[in-house]
Amino acid sequence: MLTSSLLGVKRLLSLLPQNDMAAMEHRLAHLVNPAKFWKYSRHKAPQVRGAFFEMLCAVCELTPSLAQSEAPRLCPAVLLSVDDTDPLVLPAVWESVLHVASSISDCWTHVNPKKGFLPKLWSLLKEGGKGMAKALHPNLMPLLSKLPQQVTDPALEFHTTFFTSLIHGISSERAANSPSESAVIVTATVECLRFCILCHSAQEEEDQCKIRTMLISQQLLPLLEKAFENPTLQNGPLFLLVTEMLVSWEKRASGESKGHRDVFQGLVADFWEELGIVFTRHADSEEASPQALEGIAALLQVMRYPERVNRRHTLKKSVKISFSESEDGDKPGTEGGEAVKTELTSANVCSSPQTRHFEEAVCQLVQLCLVHVNERSSERHLVFLSLLLQSFHTTNIFTTLVELDDEGSEQRAEGRANNPAVRFLLDRVVPWLADKERTDTEHLVEMVFSSLSCCSRQETTRILDHITAMELHCGITLQIIQRACADQDTLASCREWLKGSVLGEHLLALTQELCKVRPGCSSSASSSSRHSWTLISLVLSQHHNNEPLIGAAYLEKILENLHATLSETKSLSDAGNMEPLVSFICDVASTFFSSVQNCLLLPSAEELLFTVFQLIAQDQTHTYLSDSLLDKLGKVCVAGVQSLVQHSEYEVAQGGFLHSAAIWVQSRLLTASLDIKSLWYLVLAVQSVVETITSVCDQDSAILSHFFTHLMPNVNGWAKLRQALASHWVKTPLLASRYRGVCETSREDMWKLKMAKVLPAHLCICALLGKVSRAASLSNCNQKNDKCQPQLPNLMHTVAELLYALQWCKEVEHAPTLVSTYRGLLTEWELSGGLHDLVTTTDLLEMLYSRSVELGGLWSLTLENYIRTHNLAATHSASLRKLYGSVDSLWPMSPSKLSTLQVLCPIMTQEERQSLVALATAGIINWEEDDNVYGNVVVLLCCLQADTQVEDEVVPAILSTMMEWRTHKEDWFLFGSDLSKATTQQLNLTVELMRFLSWLVTRCPTILGNSQWDFLLCAMLAWLEVASENVSSLWNPWVQLLACESAALVVNLSRFFASAPPDVLEKLPSELVAEWQDFFVDGIYNLLLPMPVNITDAFREPDDPVFPLAVLQSLGVALTYAPVQQLNQNSLPAKFVADQKTNLPQPLQTLLNTFCPLLVFKARPLQVTVYHLLAKVMPQLPECDGEGDGSKSEDDGDEPNLSPPAGLMAVLSACEELCDSILAGLQVGEFAMVSPHSVEYSCILGYLLAWKLLLTFFRSSPSHLRAHYAQYLKKTSSLSKLLLHLFKLMPENPIFPGQSAETRDSKTYFTENLTLAVNESDDIERELPHLACSVYYDTVQDLPAMVRLWWNSQEKRVSGTVEKFTTKYVSPVLSAQEISSVHSSTQMFESMTVKARSAAREVIATYSVDEIFIELVIQLPQSHPLGSVVVESGRRVGVSVQQWRNWMLQLSTYLTHQNGSIMEGLALWKNNVDKRFEGIEDCMICFSVIHGSNYSLPKKACRTCKKKFHSACLYKWFTSSNKSTCPLCRESFF
Repeated sequence: MLTSSLLGVKRLLSLLPQNDMAAMEHRLAHLVNPAKFWKYSRHKAPQVRGAFFEMLCAVCELTPSLAQSEAPRLCPAVLLSVDDTDPLVLPAVWESVLHVASSISDCWTHVNPKKGFLPKLWSLLKEGGKGMAKALHPNLMPLLSKLPQQVTDPALEFHTTFFTSLIHGISSERAANSPSESAVIVTATVECLRFCILCHSAQEEEDQCKIRTMLISQQLLPLLEKAFENPTLQNGPLFLLVTEMLVSWEKRASGESKGHRDVFQGLVADFWEELGIVFTRHADSEEASPQALEGIAALLQVMRYPERVNRRHTLKKSVKISFSESEDGDKPGTEGGEAVKTELTSANVCSSPQTRHFEEAVCQLVQLCLVHVNERSSERHLVFLSLLLQSFHTTNIFTTLVELDDEGSEQRAEGRANNPAVRFLLDRVVPWLADKERTDTEHLVEMVFSSLSCCSRQETTRILDHITAMELHCGITLQIIQRACADQDTLASCREWLKGSVLGEHLLALTQELCKVRPGCSSSASSSSRHSWTLISLVLSQHHNNEPLIGAAYLEKILENLHATLSETKSLSDAGNMEPLVSFICDVASTFFSSVQNCLLLPSAEELLFTVFQLIAQDQTHTYLSDSLLDKLGKVCVAGVQSLVQHSEYEVAQGGFLHSAAIWVQSRLLTASLDIKSLWYLVLAVQSVVETITSVCDQDSAILSHFFTHLMPNVNGWAKLRQALASHWVKTPLLASRYRGVCETSREDMWKLKMAKVLPAHLCICALLGKVSRAASLSNCNQKNDKCQPQLPNLMHTVAELLYALQWCKEVEHAPTLVSTYRGLLTEWELSGGLHDLVTTTDLLEMLYSRSVELGGLWSLTLENYIRTHNLAATHSASLRKLYGSVDSLWPMSPSKLSTLQVLCPIMTQEERQSLVALATAGIINWEEDDNVYGNVVVLLCCLQADTQVEDEVVPAILSTMMEWRTHKEDWFLFGSDLSKATTQQLNLTVELMRFLSWLVTRCPTILGNSQWDFLLCAMLAWLEVASENVSSLWNPWVQLLACESAALVVNLSRFFASAPPDVLEKLPSELVAEWQDFFVDGIYNLLLPMPVNITDAFREPDDPVFPLAVLQSLGVALTYAPVQQLNQNSLPAKFVADQKTNLPQPLQTLLNTFCPLLVFKARPLQVTVYHLLAKVMPQLPECDGEGDGSKSEDDGDEPNLSPPAGLMAVLSACEELCDSILAGLQVGEFAMVSPHSVEYSCILGYLLAWKLLLTFFRSSPSHLRAHYAQYLKKTSSLSKLLLHLFKLMPENPIFPGQSAETRDSKTYFTENLTLAVNESDDIERELPHLACSVYYDTVQDLPAMVRLWWNSQEKRVSGTVEKFTTKYVSPVLSAQEISSVHSSTQMFESMTVKARSAAREVIATYSVDEIFIELVIQLPQSHPLGSVVVESGRRVGVSVQQWRNWMLQLSTYLTHQNGSIMEGLALWKNNVDKRFEGIEDCMICFSVIHGSNYSLPKKACRTCKKKFHSACLYKWFTSSNKSTCPLCRESFF
């Protein structure tokens, strides 16, 4: 508020009319009269002080009488506040100081200036205004002009102190760090100095003369000398201000009255005399400071050319000082009558004699420099001389230099006398340039051009040719050319030299020398070479007025040399030494392409660009170039293509870059063997070219279209590329019933041949065309900002061929790494779905359909995949039907039309399919007249499988015809045939017959009569027998297909007879089911069971391309229907293992020994099949071990154990070692990612399946045998290893896939049942983790005691991980199942009832006999089964406390140590109590009738006390006490 009030008074005064000011003064006097008002000058708030002084300014300016009356208080308040440097206060303070000094005449009488004002001012000036120089120092000269004599006396002392303080402020910290602050102080200093000199120039008084001398000698010259060493002062306004001041003195020296003229003439003379002394002191020294010499040169340059100075620090008008030409000095000689051009004009030459001081000073300096250079070879003086000549390249200066040389040499070369600049240049500068030890020549080059400024063009050309011919360092030539191009005038004077032959030949020779490839030499990286390359780059890139800097002929030759060098690089086996050379060529070419307009119109430039493109289009295994260099080459290529195509008249003509590049790329794709990396480099290179073209050219430009035309193969070329693709694609669709083709020559070596390690040419060219088409479309879309289609030639062919290539990759069985990587590359390039978005769907359909009808094969599969992937059957049904018009267009059948019909049949209308059925049926029934029986059967099956409604009599008629073929054309069925001699046409027909019979079984079995069933079943057995007899021919995909279809027929029959509804069975022949079960089942599995073994014997390498995996899969599905009785009574060849102990009957032992080893065979369908087969017989095996008596050791110890089936344990033992090595690098809790189809996957899968079988076996064992088996597992540490493996195979978060987030009710691998299907499913990647979780769940369920024992023995980190995982994911599921099993249990106990409480996780057992009543509560822990089960007491009646405690302890022991469920533990405990009530005495060691772990009764009796003990308890007693005495009577037990 106070600030606003003071500023309000100021505003009021400024707005008040003059006639009202008198009345206001009276009122204002009351305001300023109180003493408190004047204390505001020292107020602590700066904004208050600032407003106070602003108000005082207004008072002094607008009410001077009031100011005069208040002078005694106003003057001290203002003048004594000059040291207030607050940014808000200082401007107002100094404004008020000037007002006071101007308006109050006696202001200095109210203060003591010597003690109060001036000391504060000196202090403030010495500190440079404390950062406020911009506001403070502009007020100094006005203040200086207002100071009366009483303040400035004595004048010499005052001025000395004033300027000393002022100049000292330049060195203050803030001024030194701020160029703008320093500039303000310097400006104020020079202005005040200039003012003071003018004030003391009136007459020749001694005092004023002393002051002038002091100002020049003690202030100005030391300031200039200080500036010579200070770059900040040199770059400031000092030199320009001094120049202006000096010019003003010269004007006064020539234009004032005689008194003043003499003063200023003396002043100028003294200044130059003393300045010359300063110059000499700095220059005439061997150790002269280079910084000082540069400062002197800078001062002289400003004096010479003041108009060139940056004037941001001053607003003064610049003035130019120049010397006069000597009146008698002749102009320099000319050649050819042309006058020598000079920068001095008559208008700029001052005629006053004082300018001679300037010229004399410069002449003195250049003489000093030349003396030091001649006598002492001073480099710093040579640089100084160059700086001086840049500003003073006049005839007088060069004459002075030449005359100095002439004094030491009487001889003078003829022809140089006329021009001193030429003489100096040739006699002095050129020898200096030729000095090879000299490294810095830039100042000499400047000296050359300073001399040339006084020469004619002819002299300039002759001199520069002479210098070029001297073979100087290339860096000098570079500097000369750069200096020649610095401005237009110099360039014009040097044009003849630049275009001349001397320079051209020199540059050409230099290029040839640089491009020489020297093995083992890295000279290209030297400093000299770098300068040379920079020189070549400069002359190629510098163009003026669309003309090259040098001669056009030499430009072409240089480009040819560069191209030849790059071409040589391509053929070198090791480009390591070439990298620097290629890098330099890159820099040169990049500068040339980007700087020179229409440079690519030169043939040599196009050849150079083509070579660059070839280098970036090949990978480093061919070029041996680094990534950084390839990146540089890529940028060069982009710059070149941009320069090329932006020319309006450019066309893709033969021999041009784009034509040559396209032909070379196509040739490389077709003939070179490319891997993924080579293809990647090639595609990126072409893409770069295409993107550059699209970014430069208009949409209507034909350049891109022509380029694509040359890239693409023609129709015949595409056909040859497709034929070159490997035929491995046939196998997958053939066995999946999606393809019904034939092969003219099917040989084993053809299918056994593995794919090459290089990409087929078809895939390469499709990837390239697809990628660049996508790039072109994206570029067009970016330009138009909407979706657009690129105008590329034959784009439809490219799209179709890319879909064909993708289909081929998809169909290749278990795609090799190369093909998988190729598909990944296409996915990265957004080509995994093709380019169908660039063309219309209808046009693409027509293209694919026409090729399918014409060529069939993979084209039909491509058409099918396109229709299915994009759901065209629903969205474009009309377009699809329009393709074929009517079914008649597909008739008569050809192989390609058959393939097409198989694709289109599902989307045809019911009427169209019925028409096809009619045509096919007619052909089948009239088979003797129609030779295309196979085609008719295929058409019929396609329609039937598409749910086509047919008349009732059609199917029986066809079946009757087939039965007729059995009689007349038995060879069509291939019964008893050697399939290695059968053609693919014959095999195809037999397969179709099988498929028809399978369709009959599944769709209309009731129409079959007795004879027809006999035909079907006998044919099935005969085909199965043929398949089993021709295992060695399964390398043939069509034989594999026959075996698969025969197994599929068995599967359909098995499903039919296993699940046929009763109403269907009633319609069948009466004896059919019995015949199936009694005869055919036995025959089927007698043939099927040996086949997996025979196949693995015949094909031992599962990674072999001919390995019949599909047959194993089909056989596996059929074998899963094998009855247990058939497995128990199998007819497999007997197989036994030496030293193998077994209680199993021969068929079961043979079954185990035959199939267990196949659990680890690297074929997942076989592993799962073996698991399902053995899982059926596992529950029967424990009963073969009887009571397990054979497990007792000879010494009757407490460690009876019994091995599970030996064949299974052998596999388990082998897998353990493999899993140990596979999972060795992981810790418990880390998840192992195992790739499907790998050896590791097969090993771990077999290991886990073997444990699943073992746990099934264990689960089926009675309690006493289970204890023996468990003891064996403990002894071998197998279970411990399993659990460690499982916690590396189970995922950390076993959430079932497909759920958004983990919740309490989330599905996990423990809540969802694992379905091990023989057929490989899409979720195979999660099969192994799910199986590991399933095995862990079965283990904790069936072996809880052993798991608990293992968990307690682990280190803290492992046990913590196991407990956390089990508690979170397993215990809730297992506890719920335990409680549920109690609820749903049908087991009845005499005299004991069992109930469960789900919420409390409790089981309550109530036992009652006679008058005894016992209730026990069993509570499951949170970490069940890791934590111990808690047994709590309920009600008890008629039982002593001791007995009660014993029974609770026994139940707790049974539940803790038995490997079974709660119900099994309760049954064991009840049996113990029952035995107790039956009179059997407790073992006096464990106080239990039934042993807690092996469930035996006390049988070992002491001969003395007759007490009986458990054998295991006695063994522990003897080993722990080291005695063999009875625990009770202490007598010897034996």
